[in-house]
Amino acid sequence: MRILGIDPGFAITGYSIIDYEGNKFKLIDSGAITTKAGEAFPYRLAKIYDDLSIIIDEYKPEAMSVEELFFNQNIKTGINVAQARGIVLVVGYKKGIPTYEYTPLQVKQAVVGYGRADKMQVQRMVKAILKVDTLPKLDDITDSMAIAICHAHSAKYSEKL
Repeated sequence: MRILGIDPGFAITGYSIIDYEGNKFKLIDSGAITTKAGEAFPYRLAKIYDDLSIIIDEYKPEAMSVEELFFNQNIKTGINVAQARGIVLVVGYKKGIPTYEYTPLQVKQAVVGYGRADKMQVQRMVKAILKVDTLPKLDDITDSMAIAICHAHSAKYSEKL
């Protein structure tokens, strides 16, 4: 199964493409869709839409897993992230990809086995599971890897959108 993991954001949307076959993982690609502060917000959302559409067309994932939002102290930032997340969900729907949502607690539970794991524990497990020597500098990309792994471990139990 080819899975597209997404860590949504309006400045940085991390993405990862992994293949999961017979309990084995292979990282195919990962990166970030970035937008610049100061650009018009509708332009930023359109860029996320366009870039994610290109990624989906290129890699043809069979499923997309997206991190659910958690409460953010800054309401304006939280609303903007929610709008970017909405764009991600629309792209998946328009492309006909079954889309699944996971909370940060579910991601940590699936990757580390402990829902309250810290960021370093998650990163170490992502590195080990994907058998990569190094992880990207951007946490958003590593988080998208964890979200994809979560779906692979949870797929038979989750409900699609």
